[in-house]
Amino acid sequence: MRTLLVSGASSGIGLRIAHKQLEEGNRVSVGIRDLESIEGSIIDPQKWPKEQLILNKYDALEPNSSTNWISNTLKSFGGFDTLINSAGILSKVPFLYKDDELDEINKTMKINFLSVWELTRLCWENLSTSKNGRIISIVSMSGKRSKGDLAAYSCSKFALMSICQTMRNLGWEKGIRVTVICPSWVNTKMAQGVKTIDRADMTQPEDISEICSTILKLPKQSVPFEIKINCNLEI
Repeated sequence: MRTLLVSGASSGIGLRIAHKQLEEGNRVSVGIRDLESIEGSIIDPQKWPKEQLILNKYDALEPNSSTNWISNTLKSFGGFDTLINSAGILSKVPFLYKDDELDEINKTMKINFLSVWELTRLCWENLSTSKNGRIISIVSMSGKRSKGDLAAYSCSKFALMSICQTMRNLGWEKGIRVTVICPSWVNTKMAQGVKTIDRADMTQPEDISEICSTILKLPKQSVPFEIKINCNLEI
C-alpha cells in the first residue's frame, strides 16, 4: 500500500489520479484550494473511509500552505512515500507581453514551477525515509518544445522539467524515483477553448491516471523518467 500526496485533485487529471489510487486501496492526502469543490465528486470524503482519504487546503500562492498540508498528512497517516504534482494553470501571455501582464507571468511561474519545487523540497525527508519514494509531476509537451506563442506557460513548464531532472539526480541513491508525464491536449477545463481537435480525440484524464498507477507498481529499476503523450501527430 502506498500513501500519496496529490495536488490539484479537485478536477481533471489530479481528480482522476486520486480516485484511481483510492480504488486501488492506497491512502491519499489531497491538497486543493477549495475544499467544498469536491462535494459530491468521485472523491467526496463521505464515499471513502476516513483512514484512507484526507482533505487539505493547499494554495500554491499562500505561505505555509505546503507545510500545513504535510504536517496534517503526517498526523493522519504517520508518513508518506509518494508525491504527485498535478496542480497547474494555463497562461496565454505571449513573448511580447504588456506591462500589466507581468503579474500573470509571475503567478504562472509560481504555481507551475516554484510551488512544485517548494512542496517537493519539504516532502524530501519523508520520501527519502521510505526508501521507495516516488515523485510524479504532470509537466506538458510544452515543457519539451515551444509551440506557438504561449511564452509564460511554456517557460514555466520548461523550468518544471529542469527541476524534476535535478530531483531525479539527487533522489536516486535515496531510492526516490522521479517521473514526468508530458501530455499534449487533455480533455480537461484547460482545453475548453481548443477548436482544432475534438475533445473525444484528446488524451483523457483517466488515461493518465492509469499510467500513474502502472508507474507506482513498477520496481525501482524499471521506473521511467519521461513519458510523452501525443493525441495528435507532431513532426
